[in-house]
Amino acid sequence: MIALHDLLAASTDTRVAVCRDGGARFTLADFRARADAVARAVESGDARRVAICTDDPYDFACAFFAIAAAGREVVVPASSAPDYLSELAQGYDQLLDARALDACANTRSTPAAPALSRAIDARAAITLYTSGSSGVAKPVRKTLAQFDAEVRTLQREWGECVGGAVTLSSVPHHHIYGLLFRILWPLAAGRAFDRASTLEPLQLRDRLAAYGGGVVVSTPSQLSRWPSLPGFAALVPAPRAFFSSGGPLTPEAAAAYASAFGMAPLEIFGSTETGGIAWRRQDMTRAWQPMRGIDVRCEEDRDAGRDAGSDAGGALCVRSAHLGHDEWHRTDDAARFDAAGRFELTGRLDRVVKLNGKRVSLQELEARIVRHPFVAQAAATVIDGISRARVGVAAVPTDAGRRALETDGRLAVAAALRRDLGAYFDPVALPRHWRFRRAMPFDARGKLPKAAIESVFAPTPEGFELLAEWGDASNLHAELRVPPGLAHFAGHFPGLPILPGVVQIDWAVRIASRDIPGVRAVRSIEHLKFKAPVPPGAVLALSLAHDADRRRVRFTFRRGARECTSGVIAYGEGA
Repeated sequence: MIALHDLLAASTDTRVAVCRDGGARFTLADFRARADAVARAVESGDARRVAICTDDPYDFACAFFAIAAAGREVVVPASSAPDYLSELAQGYDQLLDARALDACANTRSTPAAPALSRAIDARAAITLYTSGSSGVAKPVRKTLAQFDAEVRTLQREWGECVGGAVTLSSVPHHHIYGLLFRILWPLAAGRAFDRASTLEPLQLRDRLAAYGGGVVVSTPSQLSRWPSLPGFAALVPAPRAFFSSGGPLTPEAAAAYASAFGMAPLEIFGSTETGGIAWRRQDMTRAWQPMRGIDVRCEEDRDAGRDAGSDAGGALCVRSAHLGHDEWHRTDDAARFDAAGRFELTGRLDRVVKLNGKRVSLQELEARIVRHPFVAQAAATVIDGISRARVGVAAVPTDAGRRALETDGRLAVAAALRRDLGAYFDPVALPRHWRFRRAMPFDARGKLPKAAIESVFAPTPEGFELLAEWGDASNLHAELRVPPGLAHFAGHFPGLPILPGVVQIDWAVRIASRDIPGVRAVRSIEHLKFKAPVPPGAVLALSLAHDADRRRVRFTFRRGARECTSGVIAYGEGA
């Protein structure tokens, strides 16, 4: 292991590869030369806080260490969106984006010239941004020494398992999980990381073959999709390990990886503020095991879950070198410990809301919902109704839940869930709004922002409200509500509003293109039939049957038992 503050100065073999890009290799000498060029550019100005905004992990890593070597504060924005950066403008003095980094001289060391050497203060300041509980960007200040302590923890836990494998990642490096697992840990351990900024299944297969193996760093949302893809279990060579963070991996996904590769993904629990805290493998246990050198304890919280149910646990507290101090840090996560010192997460303590004068823990509500055999994942939010606020839940069904949706329908499944919850919660806490999704709306960092949950209950950009969806790439089913105020009703027809048939066709095409792999370049709509009108407020059942060999998708809209519209979408091979 090389200490992170010695990365640009340590006496070591500079010919070792630190980054791979298919057939291209970037050595430590290349890395130091590139970092020196960026450092000189930073030193030529008077900016004290320098932000990095690039999707290229190699350029990002070079800039990260260059800014620290120049004695400036490294600022890592959570997003490259222009409006976000504009709001964050007071948090930095200079922005190094892709164009600015390209402008830096890219001098490379040669065998005839010694590798460039730059010392870095271990106390170098790094500021990351996280959304915070309110959704507003929140700065979290750390030092390079804290990150060095964390990569050493990771090496103690999994260094032997990982060995010298190349790191392949689908996680953005501006998130602490991606920064640590994708860039800093490989650099400190003398392993290469892959330069690709995204990781699609075919790319993963090709890169594993090119590199002779690797480790995969990803998120629950992406890992959950891969098992259903052709050739998933036939990756050769198989990755040495899959890492996951940003949220819980469903038991079904964990089981799929255990079956295919002999072990479930290694799930990492922590936060930007605390760094890594614990890990688990669901084929071994669903409880979280504290990482070596991390102290944890439970602090009882009398308010946790009050009026909303029971068994919420206490506040999880942590003490570690990742924090930069020796004090206990109280998190907003509720936990319950077992006799072996492991713990289960029972929710968060900072999402307790008041409904009709009653305190309701949304976290505990979610924890109780996912215990039902119909639900794999759940996220609760508060929806402001006409008369009073109600709880809404977005849920990803299990196989049993999908079968129940297919046979009994959305309303019956929602009623069954409410009956189950009624044994634990006050009636005011019971969800009145349910949305069933094939996947949760996680963002690129694997997080589930409050705004993303709320958006599930709003009309889609196409105009309909998506109440439920289930099925697979061959047979998809969805329930759509047609909002009465939809613009398409205007003038069609005065006094008797009817949803235009072309709008129904558009909805079917868009859903098919979004959810069925390969449906692109629509050529024609065939066998079109309009059998019944669709009025404002109608709830439509949409069925999509995919014939991949003939490149056809048959769609049918029904209102109750009555068929309204049907046809066939014919598509080509174009992108």
